[in-house]
Amino acid sequence: MKRNKILLIVLSLAIIISISLTRQSKVSGSVDDLYLKMKVFSDIMAVVNENYVEEVDWDKTMEGAYRGLLEELDPHSVYIEKKDREKIEEDFKGEFQGIGIEFDIIDGYITVISPIVGTPSEKVGLQSGDKFIEIDGKSAYKITKKETFNKLRGKKGTKVSLTIKRPSVKEPFKVEIIRDDIPIYSVIAKFIYDKDVGYIKVNRFAAETGDEFRQALKELKENGMESLILDLRSNGGGYLHQAVEMLDNFFNKGVKLVYTKGRISNSNEEYFSRTNGKYTDIPLIILINRASASASEIVSGAIQDLDRGLIIGETSFGKGLVQRQWKLRDGSALRITIARYYTPSGRLIQRPYDEGTYKYYKEIYTSPDSVFSDSLDNEGHIRPKFTTKSGRTVYGGGGITPDIAVKSGFDPTESTEKIYRKSYRSFFKFAQKYLEEHPEYNKMEVNEFIFNVEFPETFIDEFYKYIFQSIEDINIDDFKKDKSLIEMQVKSEMAKIIWGDNAFWKARLTYDKQFKKVLISIEEAKKIAGL
Repeated sequence: MKRNKILLIVLSLAIIISISLTRQSKVSGSVDDLYLKMKVFSDIMAVVNENYVEEVDWDKTMEGAYRGLLEELDPHSVYIEKKDREKIEEDFKGEFQGIGIEFDIIDGYITVISPIVGTPSEKVGLQSGDKFIEIDGKSAYKITKKETFNKLRGKKGTKVSLTIKRPSVKEPFKVEIIRDDIPIYSVIAKFIYDKDVGYIKVNRFAAETGDEFRQALKELKENGMESLILDLRSNGGGYLHQAVEMLDNFFNKGVKLVYTKGRISNSNEEYFSRTNGKYTDIPLIILINRASASASEIVSGAIQDLDRGLIIGETSFGKGLVQRQWKLRDGSALRITIARYYTPSGRLIQRPYDEGTYKYYKEIYTSPDSVFSDSLDNEGHIRPKFTTKSGRTVYGGGGITPDIAVKSGFDPTESTEKIYRKSYRSFFKFAQKYLEEHPEYNKMEVNEFIFNVEFPETFIDEFYKYIFQSIEDINIDDFKKDKSLIEMQVKSEMAKIIWGDNAFWKARLTYDKQFKKVLISIEEAKKIAGL
């Protein structure tokens, strides 16, 4: 019976491939060769099925075959299992249904890092530091993150009962929360940093990014913004059309922003600005790093090529392949590269991947922060050169090279690095404790706290004593070397507990070497844009 099933699969594959190849014969010159390889593949399946030492799990084996086939194409053509496809689509759809918290598992309990504004968790008064002792009457101790998602997410209108232990309350108490739509924001921070300098941080390009970004621009402009810093660091990209929507704000109608080229005619497209942007006179600086990819590179490349602003940071990832997704009959999906992205000047964004996927990804962590940071004279000549709208030289060969290369400057000592590697949020827990001991910080204005508060000389000693309870192999001298970094981490966590995400990101910028370079480069950004 098993043998007949496999033979039926093989025969079906052969028929499907034969029909497909016949349809594609006009565009492929190697149909006979490909048909032979499919016959060999079916032979392999039959031999394995008849002779392998154990009974074959064909679901698992075929998924491995799908992945292996696609890995040989390029690093971004992938097979997506049904369970993963649904999660990916949810992440980029812009919302899910649940209670609305940012959380982590700390000391075995679900711990609220912060309630999401406007969601059921905020409406019932959940606070940072709340621990979930029970969910629907059952213990939540030692729960996993996956189990947490399963228990807290659910259909809109359904209820979940939580037993809460709050640090400031002696006895646990119960709350009942009615689940609702929970927005997944891609604009995760927006504020005036100092005087008239606006700051927006975008962490992905999802379904609502364009609308979110326009609203953020509007709010900042109303609050006095005269220049903008757009932070796309560690933004892995997303939807192309959302990148184009973002760019629309900074150009007049009819400007070519990006184009694609592929083997099939309908993969060749040009994208132009569609309206007259409302912010064409705002000086613009974009921050990128090694983890800025795809749509982030489209935005950065267009701004740079068209001399609309300044790019600062590290050379970006170099992901310039266009994927199209096909849903398969079993609920899984196939995401295939159909074209390549090019910036307005003709630069190919995609970094070479000839030496395999492993090296392709490893390079991001082992190569210098920017290949041009110290060696433009030595290495610039081996990279293809292009010119911007005004005639400035920019470089191709993969990724977007910043106009001003600045390393992150994040280089903690060994003891501090150990804290970052731990999963139980030591900085957050210490920030909670410190706030309980110093309630006066709760009464301050946010900017006064971020820019003016200096912790006492005993701060590092207190921090060391607290951390030593859970991490013994640490050195207080290391902490003293990292004093500014540690104070920034604790201060940003305290700011988030009191004022939310915007305060968290603003506090982090006080230690940010790349951001400090941005602040002294605004006049140069004006000059490049002709403002």
